[in-house]
Amino acid sequence: MVSNPPFKLDFSDFSADLETKANQERFFAGIPKIPAKKKESMAIYLMFIQHIMYSLKENGKAAIVVPTGFITAQSGIDKKIRQKLIDEKMLAGVVSMPSNIFANTGTNVSILFIDKANQGDVVLIDASNLGETIKDGKNQKTVLTHAEEEQIIDTFNNKAVVDDFSVVVSYADIEAKNYSLGAGQYFEVKIDYVDITEEEFSKTIIRFKKNLSLMFDESQKNGEEIIARLSELKYE
Repeated sequence: MVSNPPFKLDFSDFSADLETKANQERFFAGIPKIPAKKKESMAIYLMFIQHIMYSLKENGKAAIVVPTGFITAQSGIDKKIRQKLIDEKMLAGVVSMPSNIFANTGTNVSILFIDKANQGDVVLIDASNLGETIKDGKNQKTVLTHAEEEQIIDTFNNKAVVDDFSVVVSYADIEAKNYSLGAGQYFEVKIDYVDITEEEFSKTIIRFKKNLSLMFDESQKNGEEIIARLSELKYE
């Protein structure tokens, strides 16, 4: 199964119908709450992931596009889904894509690869630094070159370990990291001392600032989502 589901959509009219005893196994991690003000911001992609996991045969496989925030969320439905993927050993790997891979949204995305027959280790790839920026109408988007696509495919299929690009980890390793699927959290920390020119130093700082800016943007989005969910809590 291959799915690029909508990330957010108002399905409040159907939410109550889905949250039934008959659907408890299908939607094992739960159904997203209905936002008090912006119903259209309901995280419907979480429903798609659960439905796909439930629908796969014993040797089934799936590739699902998800917001990158999903792979590291520390609680909620997101984490429950990841925990099941690991506990039942059905995750084959994750590829985190470059920003602006879609011209019509700034949301960073990753691709979740599920393989219910997978009994080996999991390959995590950080492809966020790949690609080249092109104009797409009034917007800009990042496009992978053919060589970069092949690099990702070969690394994934061969479960190759490449410094600062890919890592191969066990299910136990992921459990120990609170079920995080972010490749960067498993990279070996290395300290190298090299002589560089002032121009090389300036380029490095610019690259670091760009990466930090992307991470801060993602952090802000996660913070806003947490605040929104807290606002939905009711005393009972």
